[in-house]
Amino acid sequence: MLFFVILVGVLLVVLLTAVCKLHPFLALLISAFFVGIASGMPLLTVVENVNTGFGGLMTSIGIVIVAGTIIGVILEKSGAAYRMAEVVLRILGDKRPQLAMSIIGYIVSIPVFCDSGFIILSSLKKSLAKRAKVKVASMAIALSTGLYATHTLVPPTPGPIAAAGNIGATDYLGTIILVGLFVAIPAVIVGYIWAVKVGTKIDVDADHEEALDYEEVIKSFGKMPSTFKAFLPIVLPIVLIGMGSVAALTGSESGLTQFLQFLGAPTVALLLGVFAAFLLLPEINETTLSGWIGEALKEAAPILLITGAGGAFGTVIKNSGVADQLQQLDLGALANGAWFLLVPFLIAAALKTAQGSSTAALVITSSLIAPMLPTLGIDGALPLALVVMAVGAGAMAVSHVNDSYFWVVTQFSGMKVTDAYKAQTMATLLQGVTTIIVTMIIWLIFV
Repeated sequence: MLFFVILVGVLLVVLLTAVCKLHPFLALLISAFFVGIASGMPLLTVVENVNTGFGGLMTSIGIVIVAGTIIGVILEKSGAAYRMAEVVLRILGDKRPQLAMSIIGYIVSIPVFCDSGFIILSSLKKSLAKRAKVKVASMAIALSTGLYATHTLVPPTPGPIAAAGNIGATDYLGTIILVGLFVAIPAVIVGYIWAVKVGTKIDVDADHEEALDYEEVIKSFGKMPSTFKAFLPIVLPIVLIGMGSVAALTGSESGLTQFLQFLGAPTVALLLGVFAAFLLLPEINETTLSGWIGEALKEAAPILLITGAGGAFGTVIKNSGVADQLQQLDLGALANGAWFLLVPFLIAAALKTAQGSSTAALVITSSLIAPMLPTLGIDGALPLALVVMAVGAGAMAVSHVNDSYFWVVTQFSGMKVTDAYKAQTMATLLQGVTTIIVTMIIWLIFV
């Protein structure tokens, strides 16, 4: 009966978001109260669990999400994203333009939302397609899939951070970043291959229109920051978190080790990344210090609310007695192999396909599976990182008409909806399947 109540709670989220078009924040809160009350939990305890779950997750990852969003907005507005793209294009040249766009997407979407990244780089995509004499659609799919891979798998993007927080893996964020960067590579490769094989067969109006030359596009953006300054806000937090993780593994309690762990704490590392991003500001004035950061806070607000509501939903489920029920089930087959990873993958894929938001799919799925992990003995840096990867893989599949990113790609590339289904939707399905296969293989080898 308890499992049935939780299932109805999940379906309620899907119904409210996909059919009633209610914001996921309220949908998750309503479902949290429903599961708590329907499971027989005392009414005041339901309220306590909702408040505790919301606040607890904000305690661990709230500042991290805000800092990551600030970095992304500054990279977007300062021209740093363009500078990173220019560096990649300079290294690869014109021989493999689709591969260049895939790699650009892979890098840019680590801190920048995939929707924003695609819009920023849209004119660059068209000019490079003209210069290399390839189809615009193939460049669009290469860029969109490159952006999509790291968006769903690599912190400090909010979705993977929220998933890590829900399953209690915030302390292993360094491992999750490194594993995510590696696991995202096959997903990017699959997207690149699909762009070359399928995208080159799709004709759009932009193929027959004049486009600015690549050099003109770069010049039209104005003065861009140096390569060092452009990459520093991304690289610095990743390096610091990695150093902190290594320092923690040594088990030493020396002053140096504790200092490295302090710098590697996600909150500190991302805040230092924000300060590094300040080097990109064209001017130090109210427009940049208040306006740009204020815009980032507006972008972060709905993510924080969805994440917090997901934490409330997860806490209610965890304290509903589901862990005791799971202990009575024979879950040995799942615990003894990588097959368990299919559970979060399929749940996330179903949620993503039904309601469209990858972030919501990551938040809800991680909340649902969190009580299962201790029961199955899944703990530690690498196992929990792979669980986050499995959830992220499901959150990729699939992007279609109820996903805002689908429409961004469609409108800014000029593809028809039917062509976008063949290109974008199928590409994201292949990316999700590839990612879960790679994740399961890593589990079999190293766990």
